[in-house]
Amino acid sequence: MKLEYPSFGKIIVDGKTYEHDVVVYPSGRVEKRKKWLSKSKHGTSHKLDPDELREYLTEDFEVLIVGTGYYGYLSLLPETRELVRDKEVYELPTGEAVEFFNELSGKRKVLGIFHVTC
Repeated sequence: MKLEYPSFGKIIVDGKTYEHDVVVYPSGRVEKRKKWLSKSKHGTSHKLDPDELREYLTEDFEVLIVGTGYYGYLSLLPETRELVRDKEVYELPTGEAVEFFNELSGKRKVLGIFHVTC
């Protein structure tokens, strides 16, 4: 699996371009991020709520990589981080997160959540 972050507002997963936030599962499945779950509680989708993260915990993984956006606005709430306390968790600007995901892909079971704008 290969990811690219060519520009603000776009991410490419195995050659397919997405112009919205995505979740990439260890199996290779890609889906649109359910950011409305966080936005409805916090007034912003820049705070990753536990209820949103629970939606993505459907596959076994070792590492969670959160692409925080071009400017790094997305962050895990403390109570969200508690849900994955037994996993390695990395919050990086999306460009760096994509590079790190590519380094680990195929070697580790990685769950990636990528904010593609701010």
